Amino acid sequence: MPEKSAGLLMYRRRGGRIEVFLVHPGGPLWAKKDEGAWSVPKGLYEEGEYPVEAARREFTEETGFPVAGELLPLGTVRMKSGKTVAAWAFEGDADPAALRSNTFKMEWPPRSGKLKEFPEVDRGAWFPLDVAREKIVQAQRPLLDRLEEALGG
Repeated sequence: MPEKSAGLLMYRRRGGRIEVFLVHPGGPLWAKKDEGAWSVPKGLYEEGEYPVEAARREFTEETGFPVAGELLPLGTVRMKSGKTVAAWAFEGDADPAALRSNTFKMEWPPRSGKLKEFPEVDRGAWFPLDVAREKIVQAQRPLLDRLEEALGG
C-alpha cells in the first residue's frame, strides 16, 4: 500500500502577486539540487490519524513556524514513488531566516557505518507562483494551480 503524507502550503500576497513558501529537503542527497527539488512542508501520517492534523504537525516540525487561520483544501497529488500527498493552504507570513527544522539520521558517507544527523529541511523561501512552478517537485505543481484557481488568480 502506498505511503500517505499531508502538508500545508503557506501563501501571502505581495505587490498584487501570490507568493508561496516552499522548503528544500535537507541532507547530502539533495544538497546540489534546486529546480524541481523544493516541496510543500509535509510528512507521513498513520492509519487512523487525521491528515489535516498531520499536515499541521509536519509544517511546524519542518519549519518551526506556527499554523494559524483557515485552511483551504487543495486536494491530493500522487508522487512518482506512488506516495499520495494531501494538502491544504493557509495565508501567513514568516521569515525564511528563522526556519528551524527537525532532524533525521542516516549513514553518511554511504557504507561508512557512521550515522550523521541532518535537518529534514535545510532552507525555506518565498517564491512567486511562476518561479515556484520551476522550483517545486513536478508532482506537486497541481497544488500551485489549485491554489491560484481558488484565490482567483
